[in-house]
Amino acid sequence: MKTLIKFWGLLAMLPLMLQGQQMSKEELAYLTPEWKGERLADGRPKVSDDILKRMKSVTLEEAWATCRGAGFNYQYEGNWMQVHPEGVLVGRALTATFIPGRPDIHKAIQEKGKKDGRILSPNAWPIDMLQPGDVYVVDHHGAEIDGPTVGDNLANSILGRSGNGFIYDGPIRDVNGMKEMADFTVYFKTYHPSHHFGSLGPNDRVPRLNTTLIGINTPTRIGTATVMPGDVVLARDGGVIFIPAHLAQQVVESSEIVRLRDMFGHARLREKKYTAGQIDTRWSDEIEKDFSQWLKDNKMKLPVSPERVEELLKTRTW
Repeated sequence: MKTLIKFWGLLAMLPLMLQGQQMSKEELAYLTPEWKGERLADGRPKVSDDILKRMKSVTLEEAWATCRGAGFNYQYEGNWMQVHPEGVLVGRALTATFIPGRPDIHKAIQEKGKKDGRILSPNAWPIDMLQPGDVYVVDHHGAEIDGPTVGDNLANSILGRSGNGFIYDGPIRDVNGMKEMADFTVYFKTYHPSHHFGSLGPNDRVPRLNTTLIGINTPTRIGTATVMPGDVVLARDGGVIFIPAHLAQQVVESSEIVRLRDMFGHARLREKKYTAGQIDTRWSDEIEKDFSQWLKDNKMKLPVSPERVEELLKTRTW
C-alpha cells in the first residue's frame, strides 16, 4: 500500500516536473516507448481511425482481459454518472489535470499562457486543443461546490472540436443542456449547479480561486486508473477503460475473434449440434474445423469485415 501511495504521489507531481504545463513531444515519446506507429503533432500516439471504429464493438470485459494479460492492472474506473448512457464513447485521450487553486502557481501559468497566445480562462485551454477523434479526460481532484469547469457552453465546444463526449472525474453543471445534445456521451462523477473560479482577477486575486490547471496532455489519474495522453478511451455500460495505445489493435482483434466464436457457438447450441459442455470448454479438432467452415460460409454476413475474416482464416491450420 505504501508503494502505491508513493506512486500516486509521484504521478500527481509529474506535471510540475515537466516543461511548464504541457508535455513536449519528446517527453510523450519517452513515456510511450511501446508505441511504434504514427504520432499526432502534439506527440500523442495516433491510433488509427479504423481501430477506433472497430473498438466501439469491444466490451469492457474483452478490453480489460487484454490489458490485464499484458500487466496493465490499473486501467479501469467504474461508478459513474452519465449523459446519454446508451452511447459508446471511443477516442484518443487528451488529458487535463486540475489541482486545488493556488494563486502563485495560477499566476505563473496564466502569464505563460498569455505569452503562448492562449485565451483565458485556463479551463478552456485543453478544449481548444481537441482534434477530431479525441476524448477529453479530466482529473478534477474531487472538487464539488464551485468546482465544475464544464457546462453546456464548453460541452458544445468539446463536441464541435472532437466530435465526442468527455470523461470528467469530478462535478459538471448544465446537465440538462447536455442531454439536448444528440450523440454526446458524458461520464462524470457528480453534479453541482455552481461553477468554478479558475482565473485571477484584478490585483491577481479571486477570493474563491479553487481550481488551477496544472497539466495538459500529461499522465493523470482517473480514480484508480492511470491514463496516458493518446490512450484509447472505451466508455460503455457504466464503466470506462483506458487502453494503452500499443495494445489497442490487440484488444480489437482479440475481441473480434471472441465475438465470432461466440456467434458460432451460440448458433450450434441452438441447432443442438453440440452440447453446452462441448462448447463451454476447449474445442475439439472437429469443432474447430466446423468453425473454420462456418467462417467461410458466412463471411459476408458477419459483424467483422470480410477482409478481417480472411486474415483470421489464414492463421488457422484446421
